[in-house]
Amino acid sequence: MASTRTIAILAVPGVQLLDVAGPLDVFAEANSQLGRGYYRPLVVGLAAAPIHCSSGVRLVPDVAIAKAQGEAIHTLLVAGAPHVPDLDPSPPLRQWLIERTKRARRYGSICSGAFLLACCGLLDGRRVTTHWSVASRLATAFPKVEVDADAIYVADGKVRTAAGVTAGLDLALSLVTEDLGRDVGLRVASQLVMYFKRPGGQMQFSRNGEAMPVGRSALQELQRWVSGNLAEDHSVACLAERMQLSPRHFARLFRAEVGITPAAWVESIRVAAAREKLDIGRWAPKQVAADCGFTNADHLRRAFVQHLGVTPAEYRKRHALLQDETWRT
Repeated sequence: MASTRTIAILAVPGVQLLDVAGPLDVFAEANSQLGRGYYRPLVVGLAAAPIHCSSGVRLVPDVAIAKAQGEAIHTLLVAGAPHVPDLDPSPPLRQWLIERTKRARRYGSICSGAFLLACCGLLDGRRVTTHWSVASRLATAFPKVEVDADAIYVADGKVRTAAGVTAGLDLALSLVTEDLGRDVGLRVASQLVMYFKRPGGQMQFSRNGEAMPVGRSALQELQRWVSGNLAEDHSVACLAERMQLSPRHFARLFRAEVGITPAAWVESIRVAAAREKLDIGRWAPKQVAADCGFTNADHLRRAFVQHLGVTPAEYRKRHALLQDETWRT
């Protein structure tokens, strides 16, 4: 093992403090577990002045980009900030990122920090993730980037990216495990009281709610009707009959204007409705399944795992406002 690995985190003004402090605590705990300074943290700012974080706390960088040219950076991570998706990197910042990522063994981002790398073309052809709320925006703005909106963190070649905020800890832990092995990673996770591998993806935390109807007015009317009558039969044949179209023509039209198949759309709406019930109520599994149009509780479970990566019971345990014994299995 190398004697020291410098982990540099770029923090722009308005940065979310946890995007910086969370990963640094993981690397610090790895050092503690090893009994030596294997990781050397380095917070990089655009200037040497204190950085005002989104929380109001001031963070003092170790070095400014203008003074960091001689640093031997092993891993470079770009932290996110609420305004980063709207930020156009300055020429000096673009040049610094391009040069430093070429020389680093690994580079990546936490949360919306992915936008800064994407602006420099550093994510082209890569599979990445970012916060669920801006994932579609990243994919639209940078079509050469493959965005996985559900992943907690993603490794692709030398690129490592994490979803929102606390996912930076998951990413840092994965880097520690990559460098030092599973045993050290497990010890770090245990000490920090965090999952070694978090169950499910980040979409279980999203709060996008029900998708707005899209397409021509007749299709939007149909989508509103489906949302209000989830327990009805919403097979392609039934929906096509309601629109007075052949099933084949309807399926083609729906996919062309909505972007997914009718079956996939209906299931996503049913899952969203089930999530809402699990968030606030004490309904039994069979009742949630029936109210939301699933054939039975097992069908509901399969749909949850497919869309969110967790079972309804696991989802309810982590997110429900009210708890009872109904969902123990």
